[in-house]
Amino acid sequence: MSQRLRSCWVGVAALAGLATVVLVSPPALAQQGAADVAADRELTTAGFPLARAFLVDGAPEIDGDVLGEAIWDDIVPATGFLQNTPDEGQPASERTEVRIIYTEDTVYFGIVCYVSDPSTIIVSDSRRDSSLNDTDSFQIIIDTYLDKQNGFLFGTNPAGLEYDGQVTNEGQGGGRFGGGVVRRSGSQQQRGSGGGFNVNWDGVWQVSAEISELGWTAEIAIPFRTLRYPSGDVQTWGLNFQRNIRSRNEQSYWAPLPRQFRLHRLSLAGELQGIEVPPQRNLKLTPYVLGQALRRTDDTKTTALGDFGADLKYSVTPSMTLDLTYSTDFAQVEVDDQQVNLDRFNLFFPEKRPFFLENAGLFSVGQPGQLEVFFSRRVGIGESGGQIPIFGGGRLSGKVGSNTNVGFLNIQTQSVNATGTPSNNFTVARVRQDFQNRSNIGAMFVNRGATGNLAGERDYNRSYAVDGRWGIGQTGTVSGFAAQTDTPGLKGDTHAFNMAANYDSERYQLRGGFTEVGPNFNPEVGFYARRGYRRSDASVRTTFRPQNPLGILEWYPHASHYTIWNFVTGQQETQYTHLDNGIEWRNGYQVSTGVNLTKEGVLEPFEIFPGVTVPVDTYDHAEAIMRFNTNQGAPISFTFRATVGGFFGGDRVQMGPEVSMRTGQTFNAQLSWSRNDIDLPGGAFVANLGTVRLNYSFTTRMFLQALVQYNDRADLWSSNIRFAILSDANTGLFIVYNDTQGLGDVRPTGAGRTLTIKYSQLFDVLN
Repeated sequence: MSQRLRSCWVGVAALAGLATVVLVSPPALAQQGAADVAADRELTTAGFPLARAFLVDGAPEIDGDVLGEAIWDDIVPATGFLQNTPDEGQPASERTEVRIIYTEDTVYFGIVCYVSDPSTIIVSDSRRDSSLNDTDSFQIIIDTYLDKQNGFLFGTNPAGLEYDGQVTNEGQGGGRFGGGVVRRSGSQQQRGSGGGFNVNWDGVWQVSAEISELGWTAEIAIPFRTLRYPSGDVQTWGLNFQRNIRSRNEQSYWAPLPRQFRLHRLSLAGELQGIEVPPQRNLKLTPYVLGQALRRTDDTKTTALGDFGADLKYSVTPSMTLDLTYSTDFAQVEVDDQQVNLDRFNLFFPEKRPFFLENAGLFSVGQPGQLEVFFSRRVGIGESGGQIPIFGGGRLSGKVGSNTNVGFLNIQTQSVNATGTPSNNFTVARVRQDFQNRSNIGAMFVNRGATGNLAGERDYNRSYAVDGRWGIGQTGTVSGFAAQTDTPGLKGDTHAFNMAANYDSERYQLRGGFTEVGPNFNPEVGFYARRGYRRSDASVRTTFRPQNPLGILEWYPHASHYTIWNFVTGQQETQYTHLDNGIEWRNGYQVSTGVNLTKEGVLEPFEIFPGVTVPVDTYDHAEAIMRFNTNQGAPISFTFRATVGGFFGGDRVQMGPEVSMRTGQTFNAQLSWSRNDIDLPGGAFVANLGTVRLNYSFTTRMFLQALVQYNDRADLWSSNIRFAILSDANTGLFIVYNDTQGLGDVRPTGAGRTLTIKYSQLFDVLN
């Protein structure tokens, strides 16, 4: 062991010991005052909070002034919020009131967030779908089918930010420890649609907010056409609210939630009664026009292009939606974050294209980011990341009854003569039956078939899958899937399956699972990081909230382990053990220290860096890890990550500082750098990845955004500048400039400059 690694181990041990000494007190059970709050609200027969919607003749003016408009005066508010963090079970430190009214076509929420000292209100961003973690905020989740698993989420902050998304399976599937826990992320859009929560879904709705001497208020108007719901006039919906008071790092809920859960936990939501819904009449047309100027690095000429297309949305029934698209274009979509690949397996990039995002959770079968039977980025994006033109397609998705979810997707792409890529037809069919207590069972079929003159003989690929989930009370979940592929020329061992079990209590989060992937399992319209393996994994996390004088909120030691064996030879390919010790303070500061114990069995040599090859061998190593961040809600915050230890027979030092800055709600910036200093027997090299992200919001619907990335592992730097003036559902005017260049004499694939101007407009035909 090197001297550098020994020093890091000593530091890890010291911090871990300090945490153990400080945190010997048992967690507090904060329940005082809960009875007083319960007396302030109406309950259902099952003991959940109950809210009522009131029919009104006229619509309120959506200006954020709830207390100054008479239409809200006589409406009984929903109130009585209880803390989840920091003092679980205690009444919220500030009062919150929510009034609900509706007209024949729209449901309205009047929100009053009282603040004793309005100068403490924190507003960090105003761009649509920006994170609500580091700002004062309010969120609504609506379970229109009362299936206690799926819903629509709407949120805002004192600047009137628009935040929305779709929740599937209570948001479960994306976190290491399950439970639907929402973790901080620098870019909401980079999350894509995986993990049970699709933040890239954009609905048509309105919001306005204002700050006053009492705190801040907001009015939200959601047309019934934006939602999906069952047939019937008078309905009961699942409902919950979340309020963040950022200066106190406080989260409170109307329907109280144990600390291991977040707003997505619809099985613990309250109810909204008395709402009369109209028959669904929804026909929306969204045409676009596009102009583009393109110049490649190796070309002296500028090419001018133009295009047009359209999307159509029609409600076949109140719960079933037909989406059609023609000449689909995604020029306005945020570019991918660069990644550094220092291994021999595929990297995962999330889906962010709007057409593929509505009801995306329904089409999810597998393990997000690891093994997915259907991965929509395989449609219209080539292996090198270049765009393959989409001629058109359609999607039929929704519910039959209250508990049967169905989805059908068909997309036709065009051929690309320059690369010899044939046109392809993609078909996906999905059905899932939901049951009580968070359980379901489903099946899916995926087909790709080449068409046209460039198609080869028997050029197709098919996947078949079944999946299910069994909820055991509120703490246990057993889930799994099994899949089979059909590819010409591949026979035998074309299967994959997974079984996993989760236990989530206030103190402990446990997970165990087993995965098997045959060497000929080939989901060409899916994603897999590696093929031909068996994997077992387990993790445990325990959380303490001690009484202490140091301002410590949580101590969360945790450990995880997985082992991967080659399917054919049985040889161990990877073994990974992670031991970590994390602490979070009430002021938002966090620190975690730990170790990774790794074993890599390299069965075939691979080039990790130009001129540096990792030979066949078994590599046993240990590394020390540390992460630290200051309060992310402050105007300036800092994050630092470090890993030091052995790496493929040599040493690696990985450093990752990040600085975030904001000025009110208008300007924010992130500067990050990742440096890998690697010394291997085959050679030494340094891999750097730098990112600068700048955002300026003129209004909540007008912004300027810049993303500059430097990646010397891929020998490129790139810049993406987007100016947008948005209208409904993220349509509007987009001006996008992209520039990708090589470092030195290197010319990456697709290097050049592109200027795109795109305008789209949503027409509500039946309104």
